[in-house]
Amino acid sequence: MTSGVSKNKIKHFSQNSKRNAHLYCITIGLFALVAGLDPAGPLFEGMSPTDRLSPDDANFVDAIHTFTKQHMGLSVGIKQPVAHFDFYPNGGTFQPGCHLMHVYNHIAQYGITGITQTVKCAHERSVHLFIDSLLHNDKQSTAYWCNDINTFDRGLCLSCRKNRCNTLGYNIREEPLPKSRRLFLKTRARMPFKVYHYQFKIHFINEIQGKKIDPTFTMSLTGTKEDAKNLPITLVEGINGNKTSSFLITLDTDIGELLMIKFKWEGTAVWKNIWDKFQTIIPWTKGNRGPGLIVKTIRVKAGETQQKMTFCSQSIDNVHLYPAQEKTFVRCEDRFRQQERK
Repeated sequence: MTSGVSKNKIKHFSQNSKRNAHLYCITIGLFALVAGLDPAGPLFEGMSPTDRLSPDDANFVDAIHTFTKQHMGLSVGIKQPVAHFDFYPNGGTFQPGCHLMHVYNHIAQYGITGITQTVKCAHERSVHLFIDSLLHNDKQSTAYWCNDINTFDRGLCLSCRKNRCNTLGYNIREEPLPKSRRLFLKTRARMPFKVYHYQFKIHFINEIQGKKIDPTFTMSLTGTKEDAKNLPITLVEGINGNKTSSFLITLDTDIGELLMIKFKWEGTAVWKNIWDKFQTIIPWTKGNRGPGLIVKTIRVKAGETQQKMTFCSQSIDNVHLYPAQEKTFVRCEDRFRQQERK
């Protein structure tokens, strides 16, 4: 942790017992700072602050929740907020690389104890996340204040205004609050765990009136440092009429400043047949391809840099998107925002 406290002043990194509560715990000084690493859930979920880890246990308390997935009403780690800042990597329920689908690999490697290894993987991820913050000073993970993981997955919480974000692990910004604050982030499956968070907001116009569609898209990003190709995009809700969709995309690498977006509707023969059918039913002007999706702009916010960008179709005269078609979007002037400023 920070506040001018050097790493060699970490007094304890232990499996502690607070009123018999299993807790990986890091303390600095005489309980000036306490970090709970996936504090125990069974028998302590819903208990009073005197019977579990709480903000009253030190001048500053933070907690990392990595295995709160419930089974038969119980979870290994506690889900409720127990600190000044409570971090929920990947929602806190389970962790990348620790999914139950990997239990067979663990059994093959460890025998019947492989089941235990699967559980330990998510529970002990909190420890590895903290260690990661010590080992990779140039790749600190940022988390964002949000109500729940569903809202976070829509990219709606990537704000650092008024201390709405903080750094996970050793370099956390110590700020005791009167009320616990829940922060969310995504991570990789292995060290370094840091990913880069982006919110994308796209305004669609579905020209087929009264017809709700559930298309699948892919997106390729071009940055000043690297490119990211064929990122799958699945919208939470279908598109009907005018609709603005917001979603979160994370990248394992720093692509630098975003310069260009290629957005593709992953159409199939079925979609093409639907479009051909509507084109024969509805009389369109000769030469037109018929109804499609109109995509004029894509707005992007980078969580780590807090930069906001707007991208417009490279072809100003053609903003339609059809199944199996890819369109290119480039940085453009956000006229709507300029009007708002006036």
